[in-house]
Amino acid sequence: MEDSKIHLFREVLSLRNYAPQTIKTYLKAVDQYNRFSSLQKPTQDSLYKFALEIKGKNLSFSHIKNSVMAVKLYSEIIFKQNLISDFLRGYRKERKLPDVMSIEEVKQVIDCIENLKHKTIISLIYSCGLRISECVNIKISDIDSKRMMIKIVQSKGNKDRYIPLSNKMLLLLRDYYKKYKPAEFLFEGQNEKYYSARSIQSILKKALDKSKITKHISVHSLRHSYATHLLEQGTDISIIQKLLGHKDIKTTLLYTQISKTQLTKINNPFDSF
Repeated sequence: MEDSKIHLFREVLSLRNYAPQTIKTYLKAVDQYNRFSSLQKPTQDSLYKFALEIKGKNLSFSHIKNSVMAVKLYSEIIFKQNLISDFLRGYRKERKLPDVMSIEEVKQVIDCIENLKHKTIISLIYSCGLRISECVNIKISDIDSKRMMIKIVQSKGNKDRYIPLSNKMLLLLRDYYKKYKPAEFLFEGQNEKYYSARSIQSILKKALDKSKITKHISVHSLRHSYATHLLEQGTDISIIQKLLGHKDIKTTLLYTQISKTQLTKINNPFDSF
């Protein structure tokens, strides 16, 4: 049976319209804190030591920050006390560029997938630049074949957005629909109403192994590749920002550091010798 404090915390987060995934993340962080600390009521000192504990596990700064914010919010809602997290200020964040595939490599990976359902999932994630959570939550009603658009409902930041649907992708979706006849969610799981993220990760891993691509590629890399390819084809960076659903264009500007077209426009001074 769920602890009454945790139950109340879940209820308040839900009332405040936090995304289901955010609620899940926050509850997990609070559970980790409760396992770490013998103190039922968080204190300034125990919060700091909890952050050190996470840091010792070589987890990312964003993971540390989210966990600390979750415990702070839990403390505020349940115990009516405001803890501070000034110790997180001034963090020197690492900026790592993600690996992306070329268009030819993406095609190579997709061509390795024989199962129609699996091929459709990976193709849709790439062709629309989707987050994995967005893909599994798409419903049949979100696809507008007349306007050639897909509506992404309540994604990150609780925002809706539209993404253009390619002609080839629509044909693939029609073939998939005829064979599998999904009822509500576009991609249904065997025992669940929608497909699991873990299953999608497994599909891509098998395709990468089969295609012998050795880059460090994840499902999210398909989204990175989509954005990079759009930029290389001349799409305006502000349009890419809207397609990806980025709140800040600084996030989208990352792709200018990856784009081959952007980098090869530079006249290398060595060539003038």
